[in-house]
Amino acid sequence: MATTLPSPPKIGMVSLGCPKNLVDSERILTKLRSDGYAMSPDYAGADVVLVNTCGFLDSAKEESLEAIGEAIAENGRVIVTGCMGKEAEMIRAKFPGILAVTGAHQYEEVVGAVHEAAPMPPSAFLNLVPDSGLKLTPRHYSYLKISEGCNHRCSFCIIPSLRGDLVSRRPDAILREAEKLIEAGTKELLVISQDTSAYGVDIRHQPRMWHGEEVRAHMTDLSRELGKLGAWVRLHYVYPYPHVDQVIPLMAEGLILPYLDIPFQHASRNVLKLMKRPANETKVLERIKTWRTIAPDIAIRSTFVVGFPGETEDDFAYLMDWLEEAQLDRVGAFRFEPVEGAAANDLPNHVPEEIKEERYARLMELTARISADKLQAKVGRTLDVIIDAVDEEGGATGRSKADAPEIDGEVFLRDAGHLKQGDIVAVSIEDADEHDLYGVPLA
Repeated sequence: MATTLPSPPKIGMVSLGCPKNLVDSERILTKLRSDGYAMSPDYAGADVVLVNTCGFLDSAKEESLEAIGEAIAENGRVIVTGCMGKEAEMIRAKFPGILAVTGAHQYEEVVGAVHEAAPMPPSAFLNLVPDSGLKLTPRHYSYLKISEGCNHRCSFCIIPSLRGDLVSRRPDAILREAEKLIEAGTKELLVISQDTSAYGVDIRHQPRMWHGEEVRAHMTDLSRELGKLGAWVRLHYVYPYPHVDQVIPLMAEGLILPYLDIPFQHASRNVLKLMKRPANETKVLERIKTWRTIAPDIAIRSTFVVGFPGETEDDFAYLMDWLEEAQLDRVGAFRFEPVEGAAANDLPNHVPEEIKEERYARLMELTARISADKLQAKVGRTLDVIIDAVDEEGGATGRSKADAPEIDGEVFLRDAGHLKQGDIVAVSIEDADEHDLYGVPLA
């Protein structure tokens, strides 16, 4: 006699903000899927919609509130989680019909809210989940979160109030997760946290046994062990502490990608002091030169804030000169934006909006020129490229070792119809523009 299985409740997910939020969303969905819930790709088919919010900037809060409002309008049964969970009263006042509000990385609370809002029908047959968990990224790359929270108190940032102080994961747990992801098809691991360089400080770099050897909870040790697993390993959110120098030889050895994502934010000592960040920009320039001597292909990306309160024209000119000398490969910039709860809001001498815009335009023009020159120097070279997509016309889109997904440039390929997503191939670079490369896969 056939057994008729009950239909499980379906969950919809809207995930906003940074990759760290994306990892939280993946963990929530993995737990719900293992509990038997199905996933819905749209509002109409969902029994409950989860909105994982971002609250880093006021503009991000507005986007989160718009997403909550859209989910309420399209579905009506909404649970809010993420960074804006700290503002539960405001959210409930604005959206009285919200089922529940939980904070950032409160996995048990949000899963419990789903159980209450959409209980599972009694059944012993619902459901199984792969060991690697559920992913919101393509199969061939995965974000690997190594810690939560941050011990810094930068004057423009409210992350510690949203996510708390640094809490590092055990190195063996991280490596076990990485191993499972690679077994499931991951070709590239993107290491993320609020401060990757500080990994393990809170647990005094306590070692754990991994495959018969001790591995410290330290960025260098973790990077080395991740590199042994056979996938590309890309480091994000790396503060330029002195021990960062120790990972550069790992890049030269080919264990991890020659890529560093360092949030410099500014170069002027005056502005860095107002930001409550280390002001050692001269030493950083010297270290960058040394890094490039050890690992000539290293790509350095960073972000900068223009128009910070108290930033003078001299401060900005210093930043521009610093960027000219640093010759960073990838640069993003933000106009300063007050964030509710940030200490920088109370600083004097706020920069007028029109000056912010003018400085932003000048910085982006400079960094676009630097990027174009550096990419043009790659024409004629052969680079390894990981394939992200293949189209029906025989073209493909991928990324070199210098390009992180969604934030850096891409490599556009011709005569690539035989490739598939996740392939890593040698590509002859034929052309370049300000941000991207163009080439053909070698036979």
